[in-house]
Amino acid sequence: MTIQLIYDLDLAALSSILAEWGEPAYRARQIWQGLYQHLWASPDEFPMLPKALRQKTADTFSFAHLRPVTVLESSDGETRKTLFQLPDQQLIEAVLMRYEKRRTLCISTQAGCAMGCVFCATGQMGFRRHLSSGEIVEQVLYYARLLKAQNETVTNVVIMGMGEPFHNYEATLAAIDRLNDAEGLNFGERRITLSTVGLPPMIRRFANEKRQVNLAISLHAAEDVLRSSLLPVNKKYPLDEVFRACLDYVEKTHRRISFEWALIQNVNDTAEQARLLAARLQQFQRGGSMLCHVNVIPLNPTQKYDGQAATRQRAEAFRAILEQAKIPCSIRLRRGIDIRAGCGQLAGQPPI
Repeated sequence: MTIQLIYDLDLAALSSILAEWGEPAYRARQIWQGLYQHLWASPDEFPMLPKALRQKTADTFSFAHLRPVTVLESSDGETRKTLFQLPDQQLIEAVLMRYEKRRTLCISTQAGCAMGCVFCATGQMGFRRHLSSGEIVEQVLYYARLLKAQNETVTNVVIMGMGEPFHNYEATLAAIDRLNDAEGLNFGERRITLSTVGLPPMIRRFANEKRQVNLAISLHAAEDVLRSSLLPVNKKYPLDEVFRACLDYVEKTHRRISFEWALIQNVNDTAEQARLLAARLQQFQRGGSMLCHVNVIPLNPTQKYDGQAATRQRAEAFRAILEQAKIPCSIRLRRGIDIRAGCGQLAGQPPI
């Protein structure tokens, strides 16, 4: 018999189960706060619960689907990647990135990915399965406990790890709700960024929810032929459709949208691509401000793609063209490349 992962439950569902057991209403809230405020990982850690209830909770629920298999630290000590094994033997990876004032987690929503982006290690491995909402949440709790032991806290979460979050929409958004719950972890939505290859129906659905979560679109090309060669999903959802959905998002939410761009030497790092991108993004001008931002990052290497990272000089030239067109642009730091923890490098693999 499969034991239910306790992190798959919202507070209402947990309360319903406790009520069926004949427990007073406050017991569910005690368990909830223990899980998400105290970060307890076992029924034995709940001192306020009667022994019989602790035992019944242990018999009914699993408190861990993620088993750490391998932990790798980058040579500079700023990036930590954990390979987790799931109960069905599938593997996923999640990453902790340390900055001067931030502790950012990059978490996964799927084992593998169905989008097939040619330069992405996760896309190269194909789709294995969706993660449950609790398995997504558990990645955050794992690192939150680790940081708590060091008197630190998680400051930001980027849903940019393995998988396409909008392909696993319900579980991903349920996980965000659980992290955001005011009686639990109370992790603010504005500290969460969700990255998608750009699925227009899901972008519109997300816009209608009018959340405060930051939205990032993995773009990588400004015209369809090139983008389709890099991101096969573009054949189904070409750029015009993606941009219309993005504009709908901005109109409905009044929130700035980010566009992600992996700079590949002599492929999409050209002046022509920069000018095409600037022309498309002029649509996002609202009330004298630009409700979009471009994050460029030199390509991170993967085993099954031969493209090379753009040089710093070409990255700066790309940014200069965008900024001349009044498009805000940042060049992101590459992190954890030596342990394959950078953007596009997660693949659920054993140690290097």
